[in-house]
Amino acid sequence: MNDEARADIGTPVPDATTPEELRMQVERTRDELGQTVEASEARTDIRAQAKEKTSAVKEQVAAKTAPAFRQMREKAGQAAQLMKDRTPDPVLETAAQTATRVCEGASRARRYAVKRMPDPLVEKADRAAALARGNRTPLLAGGALLTVFLLVRRNRGRNR
Repeated sequence: MNDEARADIGTPVPDATTPEELRMQVERTRDELGQTVEASEARTDIRAQAKEKTSAVKEQVAAKTAPAFRQMREKAGQAAQLMKDRTPDPVLETAAQTATRVCEGASRARRYAVKRMPDPLVEKADRAAALARGNRTPLLAGGALLTVFLLVRRNRGRNR
């Protein structure tokens, strides 16, 4: 609403002599006043402004971080593949056997724990296991790296 319209609020129209014209003028003034009140409320509604600002910032952060996450995933996949390519076959076989033993032991431990744990704790453990299954490649790469480290350390100990 502009300043000129505000100045006209409540100012009678010179040729508004009939009751119908006066009613129309009152109705127009009410509409203008309602619009002014709504505009004032919108300017003073800090909670709504904060929500709008928060959602805008979230969108900006998501747009800026998505390429970085994508690049990190690609680099992790490349590193895992490079590690797999450079790791000798006996080490890979040992890692696979170790992984199988760990999985079997974890399965036995899970069955044992499920019998003795409260239900909410079992649900949390299931979510953690699902998350680990979803990130299998980085976990396998880390396991292979740990195996290589331990084998190199063991061999260095024997050579001394």
